[in-house]
Amino acid sequence: MTDTNDTRSRMPLGLAQRGYIGVIQHLSAGDAGSALSDIELESRLIELGFVEGARVEVLHEGLVGRDPIAVRVDNITIAVRRREAMAIIVA
Repeated sequence: MTDTNDTRSRMPLGLAQRGYIGVIQHLSAGDAGSALSDIELESRLIELGFVEGARVEVLHEGLVGRDPIAVRVDNITIAVRRREAMAIIVA
């Protein structure tokens, strides 16, 4: 049996559209362009549940600039800015 994530390309969650479903591959805080330091951003994301292997689904996008996005991580719904979501690499 083949894992479907092996054939999917990796991308930042911040680029995902409403309805996207994927799995977190890793965090890459240096690429996010956040006002937070890389260590602080990564720590906050981990505390919210954005960990490797977690299933994510983009549920909703804000009206202005599609920001923030509402994301279901496993069984928890979280709102996150797109620029911070750029640190979350999914496939």
